[in-house]
Amino acid sequence: MKLSLKEKIGYGFGDLGNNFMFDLGNLYLLKFYTDVLGISPAVGGLVFLVSKIADAFIDSSVGTFLDSRSKIGKRGKFRPFILFGTVPLFLLTLLTFLSPNLAGNGKVIWAFATYILFNAAYSVVNIPYGSLAASMTQDPVQRTSLSSFRMLGSYLAGLITGMAVIPIILMFSKPSIGYPIAIGIMGIFGIISHFFCYKNVNEYIVVKKKEGEKVPVGEIFKSLLTNRPLIGVLLVFIFTISAQFIKQGVQIYFLQYNLGNIKLISQLTLIVFTCQLVAIIIAPRLTKRMGKKNVYILGLGISAVADTLNYLLPTTVTSFEILWCIGTFGLALGGAISWAMISDIVEYNEWKTGERTEGIIYSTCSFARKLAQALAGFIPGLVLTVIGYVPNATQSAVTLKGIRQLMFLYPAIFTVVTILVLLFVHNLSDKRYKEILDDLVNKKAEKSRVA
Repeated sequence: MKLSLKEKIGYGFGDLGNNFMFDLGNLYLLKFYTDVLGISPAVGGLVFLVSKIADAFIDSSVGTFLDSRSKIGKRGKFRPFILFGTVPLFLLTLLTFLSPNLAGNGKVIWAFATYILFNAAYSVVNIPYGSLAASMTQDPVQRTSLSSFRMLGSYLAGLITGMAVIPIILMFSKPSIGYPIAIGIMGIFGIISHFFCYKNVNEYIVVKKKEGEKVPVGEIFKSLLTNRPLIGVLLVFIFTISAQFIKQGVQIYFLQYNLGNIKLISQLTLIVFTCQLVAIIIAPRLTKRMGKKNVYILGLGISAVADTLNYLLPTTVTSFEILWCIGTFGLALGGAISWAMISDIVEYNEWKTGERTEGIIYSTCSFARKLAQALAGFIPGLVLTVIGYVPNATQSAVTLKGIRQLMFLYPAIFTVVTILVLLFVHNLSDKRYKEILDDLVNKKAEKSRVA
């Protein structure tokens, strides 16, 4: 079935809404913790680590609940969670950027509590949203298109938050006031985007459990451990997302201290979005010619080379922006098809086990993403402490070198490891997926004739 342009745009708006709230944590929360809330970088990194690991288990619970539902109303299996979860998510996003005057360890407790609750609320919206793609279509070309629209929404949110948040904060004399106002404005746009997604997408492939039927969770997770394509995607997510989020979390420090101009973030965000947009446009065409995995490897190779050059060559604003844009283009090529790879695994696992479990599979992939995000939050916080980062002060040569390594060297290493995973672990080609899908269709047709 061919999806309408309206449905694809609607699906893209879902991740636009997600990232109006989620991107704020990736880009600005560590900086907020160290410079406004007043906790050390190491403790800030620990907040990311503990919260994301806790949320990884929450993801699994949400996915299991989704797949065990037997009573599914007219709103569908996944869409209602986007509708009813968006306002609580907005409120918790706002809370994470408040800096109450608390004594002792009160600020640390506040950071842990608000960020754990935020991540739980995000899971309630994001796991159903991610699972939604597999219920909209089984066509691999349409799924790649959906994945591209999703990434467009994500990158557009990154563009807007990257260009708008810092200028809004700088309008106020106190960052403790500027941060919540800026985050509140972005969050309202997030709510509007979620509503638009809910109204304009449809679920065509809805599988629900019979009344009283239980999902054999233990057996399902056991089968997932032998699912080689899934293991490959999980490893891909862990390494690529670690690379991407370390770069996002450190770039504001790099711009302020290594390049000496934090306001460059608006210009850089616009340049990066343009490169991402080009990647999204050409990714489906390249996928038709080369296949998803080959396109992903190509993009990762481009990114690794660009980051390595940015680390080795003397840094100027111009050279940095050019190489950063090239590297972003490479990562975006892979990002544009990564979600389609997850959707393909839904049918692979159904073909292998007889169980269609979109929620559990997506939550398992989200589990890997959360582990990656935990590392991406913890590593910069720990390294900033080790290299002697001092908020709002002139940094030492050692500190500047450490920020540079975080920005370029670590992501390049993670990207190269990802290429090796795609070459030697992931083994579900586009051709093999089509064979599996045809076999599934034939089995269901045979089952219907017997019934």
